[in-house]
Amino acid sequence: MKRLLDIVGMSAGGWLGWMAGAWIGIFTAFIISMIGTGLGLYLTRKLVRGWLP
Repeated sequence: MKRLLDIVGMSAGGWLGWMAGAWIGIFTAFIISMIGTGLGLYLTRKLVRGWLP
C-alpha cells in the first residue's frame, strides 16, 4: 500500500510541476516536473508515516 501511495504522490507532483513549467518551455517543464516528483514523494512518505503502521 505504501508503494502505491508513493507512485500516486510522485505522479501528482510530477504533473503539477509539468503544468507549472510548461508555459515557459519544455526543458523548464521537465526540470520543474522532476522537482515536483521528488517533492510529491517526500510529502507522501511524510503523510503515510503518520497514517499507516
